[in-house]
Amino acid sequence: MSNRKRTAAAAALAAALAGPAVLAGASAAHADVVDVNYACQTKIGPKSAVSPVDVTAVKSGDGYTVTMSFDKGVSDSPIELPKGVMKPRAELVLGGADSGTVKVTGVPNSEKIPPNTPIKIGKLTGTYTPKKTGKVTFTAGTLIVHALGMDAATCTPKNNPRPSLELDVTAAAGGAPDSGGGGGGGELPKTGPLDSAMALGTLGGTVLLTGAAGVLWLTRRTAR
Repeated sequence: MSNRKRTAAAAALAAALAGPAVLAGASAAHADVVDVNYACQTKIGPKSAVSPVDVTAVKSGDGYTVTMSFDKGVSDSPIELPKGVMKPRAELVLGGADSGTVKVTGVPNSEKIPPNTPIKIGKLTGTYTPKKTGKVTFTAGTLIVHALGMDAATCTPKNNPRPSLELDVTAAAGGAPDSGGGGGGGELPKTGPLDSAMALGTLGGTVLLTGAAGVLWLTRRTAR
């Protein structure tokens, strides 16, 4: 067989092997760029803007690195924002097999932002560890623009946007079951040296109290 024919055969084999993997990957996640109509409460009054939002997820260990991308700004500032003073954060609302939210954060602005110019949000990232197995959706939630040491704008979707991402997930191995409300059953046992000493001190106090009660009881019996 000539080198050209061997190369063609190898390429055909590679394509045949890669085909199922590509299809499998495509069926595991479905992402859409969704227009989100944000209503923002700012220090200079209410603002509103529509921004296309894209959400992607990349497997990382037992969880996923989730990225939320904004194509447009959703608010502006009446004054110039110097470099590094603005940092956005947001929530992605989980649906389907899982519930709760995923926190994602951005990086400080790398350049100054002129006054009355839409604040570019860019990309926000966070970590999602599945608690349940099945199809999970990710929908844009509250967005907060932190600037000049304060939350300068709080933006909420007002058009009930559809999910930006649907993902087939498997619950993380060894995940603790949901305690139903933040674990109000008390603290876990502590095992540090100081805590051990305190535990022994409490035990010693109990023994001493029991001893004193025993002495008192014996004294009373003798008196009788």
